[in-house]
Amino acid sequence: MPAPERIPTGSLTAVELLAKGELTVRGRIREASNAVLYCSVAYEGESAHCVYKPVAGERPLWDFPDGTLAQREVAAYEVSAALGWDLVPPTVLRDGPYGEGMVQLWIETPAEGAEDVDGAENAENAEDAEQADGGLLALVDGDEPGEGWKAVGLADVGEGRTALLVHADDERLRRLAVLDAVINNGDRKGGHLLPAEGDRLYGIDHGVTFNVDDKLRTLLWGWAGEPLTAEAVAALTRLAAVLAPGEPLATRLAELITAAELDALRDRVAGLLADGVHRSPSGEWPPIPWPPV
Repeated sequence: MPAPERIPTGSLTAVELLAKGELTVRGRIREASNAVLYCSVAYEGESAHCVYKPVAGERPLWDFPDGTLAQREVAAYEVSAALGWDLVPPTVLRDGPYGEGMVQLWIETPAEGAEDVDGAENAENAEDAEQADGGLLALVDGDEPGEGWKAVGLADVGEGRTALLVHADDERLRRLAVLDAVINNGDRKGGHLLPAEGDRLYGIDHGVTFNVDDKLRTLLWGWAGEPLTAEAVAALTRLAAVLAPGEPLATRLAELITAAELDALRDRVAGLLADGVHRSPSGEWPPIPWPPV
């Protein structure tokens, strides 16, 4: 296992390191649906580990324009940063050994240990939900989630049995649920939750986001219909302001997603503020991603 990455502590920011540093491919994440490469990046005496997803390695999707997933990952980072929650690791769009792609800071998690990378280890595709998300998801018997947990729904566990899928009643997950509703995340799986040092929680894999149609699929439905927190309302209010035409964030996002998708993003933020509650499943799209982990 390589040494853990470190976010630069000097004048060089993580984004600058990812954007300007020399990328060296160290391994390949085998289980990813698209090409995902484990890399090191170095610049002006600083170094870190990162994930590089070249556009050339993206598989076409029927509901997303070809070659746009990397841009959507960067847009998700920009929106997360604007909310003030920093739920997405630093992410940039840049040229690399296999062409333009998304480069994102590698986040070491306690779950790392499975050999999922040729020449390296990876936590991005852990096989076990409890292992991948630090105990934030669970399957329990009965119809009630229990104290400290929120119910998602019943899951088939085989042999004619069902169990209740639950997630922790955790403020970090609750912020992610708001972010996912904002960016219209079509794939919030358990393996996309990365607990890190300092009680941090990150979400990764945001390629299928920002569609103009309702695509929200997530395991974080436990707060559906409940009032947004005051913190979320304040964050969404700030986001709405910086999404106005002519604002730097709006200009940046216009380089990453289409004009129609940017308008839809503004509409989702306005809708959340007007309704004042967490999103509920629309009934027009499968609400749970598959596989859920």
